[in-house]
Amino acid sequence: MMIRKGLFLSAVVVVMSIFLFSSCAEKEVKPEAKPEAVAPKEKMKDELLAKVEETPKLQDIHFDFDKYNIREDAKATLMKNAEWLKKNPGVKIQVEGHCDERGANDYNLALGDKRAKSTRDYLSSLGIDGGRISTISFGEERPQDPGHNEAAWAKNRRAHFVILK
Repeated sequence: MMIRKGLFLSAVVVVMSIFLFSSCAEKEVKPEAKPEAVAPKEKMKDELLAKVEETPKLQDIHFDFDKYNIREDAKATLMKNAEWLKKNPGVKIQVEGHCDERGANDYNLALGDKRAKSTRDYLSSLGIDGGRISTISFGEERPQDPGHNEAAWAKNRRAHFVILK
């Protein structure tokens, strides 16, 4: 009788072990493949990058210390910017006037305003409708180069173009 109980218990343990181990076996989990959902996102990303690459960046121009007149080297840049604007008549832009860190905040805001407006006026003289161009001055508040030397200051004395629509 004792042998029967031992065999019976052994059989139960074996059956339960088989049941436990077979039901707990790891199943291969395959990630849900949604090529339809991924492909359009990738396609849209590629199309967007192509459009960005097709659109030339309007080039900044730079100014001499404490000046707002358009330099000779900036005139060629503004002519290229005007050509692009003529080819894209629906585009409106904003010209940002920037200064280096030297000078009082109020003075630099006024100088940045003069730089933005002289840039707008020059583009208008090249045939761009002034109604497409808004201006704003940031003075010294948004430096392109945070350095404290002439090389950094020269980069910061600029008119920067932002495409609005």
